[in-house]
Amino acid sequence: MDATQTKEMYTEEFLINMGPQHPSTHGVLSLELKLDGETIRNCTPHIGYLHRSMEKIAENRTFTQFIPFTDRLDYVASMNNNLGYVMAVEKLLNLEISERAKYIRVIIAELNRIASHLIATGTFAQDLGAFATPLFYCFREREKIVEIFDQICGNRLTYNYMRIGGVLADLSGEIIEKIKEFIEYMRPKVDDYDELITYNVIFLARSKHIGVLSKEMAINYSVTGPNLRGSGVKWDLRKDEPYLVYDKLEFDIPVGENGDAWDRYKVRIEEMRQSLRIIEQAIESLPQGEVTVRVGRILKPSASETYFRTENPRGELGFYIVGDGSVYPYRLKIRSPSFSNLAVLPELVKGIKVADIVCVLGSFDVLMGEIDR
Repeated sequence: MDATQTKEMYTEEFLINMGPQHPSTHGVLSLELKLDGETIRNCTPHIGYLHRSMEKIAENRTFTQFIPFTDRLDYVASMNNNLGYVMAVEKLLNLEISERAKYIRVIIAELNRIASHLIATGTFAQDLGAFATPLFYCFREREKIVEIFDQICGNRLTYNYMRIGGVLADLSGEIIEKIKEFIEYMRPKVDDYDELITYNVIFLARSKHIGVLSKEMAINYSVTGPNLRGSGVKWDLRKDEPYLVYDKLEFDIPVGENGDAWDRYKVRIEEMRQSLRIIEQAIESLPQGEVTVRVGRILKPSASETYFRTENPRGELGFYIVGDGSVYPYRLKIRSPSFSNLAVLPELVKGIKVADIVCVLGSFDVLMGEIDR
């Protein structure tokens, strides 16, 4: 071939769109990836597909009417979202609830933490190629928690159980026995996940040393929850800024060593064991008494503002509320953990293969309902 007819060979980066996925996965998220072959050079997350103006809606609802909307933030951990909001309102009102209500809230919140981590565990294993068994096992265990919640409040996903001043209903003796049975049932199941998933050679190859998040970067990006603790930062609001009765209960804070996808997964596995410890102690110490302080249907906090944060299954969930003396919040701002956790994703995926971004994203267990709000 004549030299004048040859063309110079060159490489060129190209863009692909990963998502948006269906809401039944991690949420409606779109990742714009710039690739050099199969290597990721840049990642731009596009959010907003589930935006529902939650914070604006709060300005036109009474403090009590907004409780069901918190279920729709992180709908995998609805109880924990209910809890964070009602405790913020109680702080605004300077309202103290009964000891029994505090213990019940802890029991319910930790049950929902386990249910949330079960979904995170099962879907993460599925993301890495374990199509059926781990996911089905996790949903089997979660179903027992959902049945307990259904018996308590009549709902299976969006519970609307927490109330300003306490909880919707007391725990009957039958429900307490079911919770005790679940604790005995669940402990060996967590061990089974270690055998089935945690030390599986394929799972280790796919998750070890992938998406390494350093302590410094995690702190700089305000990453919280299991993702922060997976990087070796021992920070948990239940210990460091205790609320309810967490300071009366004994439990450990699991942390990772390398900050990779496997560490983030492993922290959630260990947290399920610690939640079982917390629930067991709370049931043994459950005092008698009323479960709700009567506050009336119409709440009119004085013109003031407050901020309260709790340890959600995905990290720190905060509610900033401004009251102007009316029955409606003047302003409500939600600090969702998944928003900050997702923000660090572009930093972690630079230079890895496109097949591994699924692993990194799955290990962060983000949920778009609370990101978009």
